[in-house]
Amino acid sequence: MLLIFLRLGLTSFGGPVAHLGYLRGEFVARRRWMSEAAYADLVALAQFMPGPASSQTGFAIGVLRGGLPGGLAAWLGFTLPSALLMLLAAHGAGLAGSGTGAGIVHGLKLVAVAVVAQAVWGMAGTLCPDRRRASMAVLAALALLLLPSAVTQVAVILAGAAAGFVLCREGPQAGDARLGFRVRPRDGLAALGVFAALLLGLGPLAIATGSHALALAEASYRAGALVFGGGHVVLPLLERAFVPSGWIPADTFLAGYAVAQAVPGPLFTFAAFLGAAQGSWPNGALGAGIALAGIFLPGLLLIYGMLPFWDGFRRRPAAQAALRGVNAAVVGILLAALFDPIWTSAVHTPADFAVALAAFAALVLWRLPAWLVVVLTAAAGAISVAL
Repeated sequence: MLLIFLRLGLTSFGGPVAHLGYLRGEFVARRRWMSEAAYADLVALAQFMPGPASSQTGFAIGVLRGGLPGGLAAWLGFTLPSALLMLLAAHGAGLAGSGTGAGIVHGLKLVAVAVVAQAVWGMAGTLCPDRRRASMAVLAALALLLLPSAVTQVAVILAGAAAGFVLCREGPQAGDARLGFRVRPRDGLAALGVFAALLLGLGPLAIATGSHALALAEASYRAGALVFGGGHVVLPLLERAFVPSGWIPADTFLAGYAVAQAVPGPLFTFAAFLGAAQGSWPNGALGAGIALAGIFLPGLLLIYGMLPFWDGFRRRPAAQAALRGVNAAVVGILLAALFDPIWTSAVHTPADFAVALAAFAALVLWRLPAWLVVVLTAAAGAISVAL
């Protein structure tokens, strides 16, 4: 299991949607470990709850074949390559202070504009297909732009769920596929209990002890516990936790996020960069491990906890309606983040806008791979400084 997912972690470029395609090809088409319907049902579970959908799906496939140890081996193999690359990138962040390094960082910030704009473009078409949900997304973005805070983000998600419950009852119903995982209900409840205990307890514990390690774990865990809608949505959650606190400069934050687009594997390994950039070796490696474990743990606990109950729960119309509202709110969260901090930190001149627009066109119109667009835009930034 570890070797299978390690190979996927080394070769899976393209973001969460592409990762789900790689997983389907490997485990449905090639190995035939599960049926098409069962895989679709598993993806629906990962999309329903917070966390990185592709990593949660891979973890659940590991659980299907090898129990909890198989799930952990699958997660480790899929995550380790990109986490190590982000750790190395963080220890090179100090090279970006001036000259060519500053140009590269500026290019990376501009490609972040293009990447997030592409995510908003694609998610809006899928998750806001009607006027009602599009309006919910706009209201969510306005709330975050006028009252930017982590509390507002949580309130927007809860309001989206409530609005969806009332206004979004129409839509396709769940199919009849069954997961068939042999996870005992009591084990699922235990995982859900651990998830809630950590979400509620890490913050007060970090304040009471004054421990930076616990504060780092809490910030990462909270971000991982509230990310609906895909990896890009983690950007505003992490930015609110790491930049205003002074842990990470805004320039370094956006440069690391852009680098995360160029590596294979899950986007959530950006947390390893944020943890590592706060200290030199070996403290940076320890910070990377804490942030990485913190951001992935809630999603893994939730999907393991829901496996025994998902077959019945997903068929409830109320649950499906609430999820439609949450997904619309997620689009609004990402739209607000596209303006602040991404646009305001990166686009200052007409030339900046031109580079960001060219990168967006390369991603959306020409469909170039994200890693290639990152490399080209970073090179353009370095050349602009040299000239």
